[in-house]
Amino acid sequence: MTLNPYLVFNGNCEAAFQLYTAVFEKPIAQISRFGDMPNNDQPQLTLEDQNRIMHVSLPLENGVTLMGSDTNSTVGAVNFGDNISISINTTSVEMADRLFNGLSKGGTVKMPIQKTFWNAYFGMLTDAFGINWMINFDY
Repeated sequence: MTLNPYLVFNGNCEAAFQLYTAVFEKPIAQISRFGDMPNNDQPQLTLEDQNRIMHVSLPLENGVTLMGSDTNSTVGAVNFGDNISISINTTSVEMADRLFNGLSKGGTVKMPIQKTFWNAYFGMLTDAFGINWMINFDY
């Protein structure tokens, strides 16, 4: 299991990660925009929203990856304090389910855990203590 910080921005994710690549002297491993989603998975997004970052990952040291994304007009702006999640990459679907179900007790499911178009089993939640979690298993 790996824990990684996941940062959420209000439209300036790309600029932030340009700074982080320079500071940490590491290249971005993956970057995708909301406009890259398949049409059937894409809500009605403005052109500005389509150009925002859906996901970016910047591998650092010792297996730690700094990840991030922007919000978009369909979900609204993120508030300071709500702009970071703990992302857990699990070693199995069963572990992902166990962690997701346990952490969501008394909390709020933001995205049910499910197979995604990017070939992962993924879900998001806020636990009963207000901590944001992202649970992921890569197929």
